[in-house]
Amino acid sequence: MNNKIGRYSAYIKPLFCLVDLFILNFLIIFFETNINYQLLFSIYISVLWIILSVKNKFYDVKRFSKVIQILASLIRQFLIFALVLYAFIGFFKQPLISRLELAKYFIALMGLITFTKFVLIYLLSKYRKVFGGNIRKVVVIGDNKNTHQLIKIFNDKPEFGYRFQKKFGVKDEAFDLDTCFYYIVENEIDEVYCSIAELSNEQLREIVNFTENNLKVLKFIPDNKNIFTKKLIFNYYEYIPVLSFREIPLDDSINKFAKRAFDILLSLFVLICVLSWLTPLIGLLIQIESKGPIFFKQLRNGLDYREFYCYKYRSMKPSTSANQATRGDARVTKVGKFIRRTSIDELPQFINVLKGDMSVVGPRPHMVKHNEEFAQKVDKFMVRHFVKPGITGLAQISGFRGEIETNKDIVNRVKYDIFYVESWSLLLDIKIVVLTALNAIKGEEKAY
Repeated sequence: MNNKIGRYSAYIKPLFCLVDLFILNFLIIFFETNINYQLLFSIYISVLWIILSVKNKFYDVKRFSKVIQILASLIRQFLIFALVLYAFIGFFKQPLISRLELAKYFIALMGLITFTKFVLIYLLSKYRKVFGGNIRKVVVIGDNKNTHQLIKIFNDKPEFGYRFQKKFGVKDEAFDLDTCFYYIVENEIDEVYCSIAELSNEQLREIVNFTENNLKVLKFIPDNKNIFTKKLIFNYYEYIPVLSFREIPLDDSINKFAKRAFDILLSLFVLICVLSWLTPLIGLLIQIESKGPIFFKQLRNGLDYREFYCYKYRSMKPSTSANQATRGDARVTKVGKFIRRTSIDELPQFINVLKGDMSVVGPRPHMVKHNEEFAQKVDKFMVRHFVKPGITGLAQISGFRGEIETNKDIVNRVKYDIFYVESWSLLLDIKIVVLTALNAIKGEEKAY
C-alpha cells in the first residue's frame, strides 16, 4: 500500500497563525495605549484571535483561492476583531486606555497582517512553481471541454501545486478502470479528478470504493450545478467548478494542530504523573508472575497505512501465539486479567502518542494480519486510515472494543470509525476520553 506523499500543508496554517500572533503582540509596544495589564491584554487578544480565526476559517486559504476571497476573509476577521479589541476596555474596566492609540494600533495591525498574509501566499506559490515543493500528483478521468480546461489550468498554473500526470478517456476503446487504478497506485497519484458526465453510476461507485480503500483524494468535475448536494464540497479552480466527495476535519491544519497539542499535553501528563510510578509497580507484578519483558510491542497499521510498533504492558505469558485474545484465554496471566479489565495495559501507548504514531483518540489500530483480512471483507475499511489511530475511540466507548467475534462487530466498528473521521471535533475527543476513563473504572464486559 503506497503512502500519500508531499503532505507539507499541515505546517502552513499553524505557521500563518503564529506569524499573526507575533504581530499582534509585538506591534502594541509601539503605541502609548496606557494598558496596565500587558500580559492579560496579550492573552486576551491572542485567545480571541484564534477563536475568531477558527470560526471565520480565516486561515482556510486554498492554493487556488482568489484574491477577492482572501480580502473578504480579512475584512470579516478585522471587523469582528475591532469589536473584540475595544471590548477589552469595558470588560476589564480600563478607562485610562487611549482610544486613539488603540485605533492607530488596529489600523497598523490590519495593514501589517494583510501585507504579511499576501507576501506569505506569494512565497508559497513561488515555492511550488520554482522548486516544485508541496506538489499533488493528479490524474483526470474524462475527455471533454471541462477536463481540457482543467488540465490546461494544471499545466499553466504551476503555482497551484498540481502536477498533471495522465488523462483517461472514458470513451476510448482501450479504456478500463482497472488499468486506471493500476496506474494510480503504481505512480503514487495523490488526487483523482472525474468527469461525472461521462461515467456511469457503476463506474462512479467503483472509483469511490477504490479511492477510499487506497487513501486517494477523489474530486468531481460536474457538468451541471444542479447535481450538487449538501455533502459535496464545491470549489472553483479559476472558472472550472470542482467537487470534493469527502471533507475530513483533520485535513485542516488548525484542527490538526489543536488535536496534536491536546495529544502532547495529555500524554506528558500521563507519562509524568501516572506512568512514572505505575510502570515500576506493574513491571514488578508482571515479573513476579512470569519472567519476561514488561512491555509487549506489536506491528500495527496507522495513518496512511504506515506500520509502527504499538506498545502495551505484557498481559500474557511470553513466547505464545500472537493471535487476538479470546474470552477465557489461557495465555492471559492473573496480573494480565486485571490490567486488561481496567485498560491499564494500554497506557504505554501514550509513548506512541508522544512519538506521533498514534493519537489519544482515533480508530483503534489492528494487527497487520487482521487489517489485510478486514480490508478485503469490509467495505470502506481503509477510510479509517485517513487519520491517526487512537488509544481509545468512538467505537470503543460505543461497545465495539476487544475481540472481533462476528462480522457485525467489525462492520459496526468501521461505521463508528468513519463517523469519527468525518465528524471530528476537539469536544468529541474530550467526551471520548472522559467516557473511556469512566468505563475503565466500571470495567467493561469485552475487556478480556
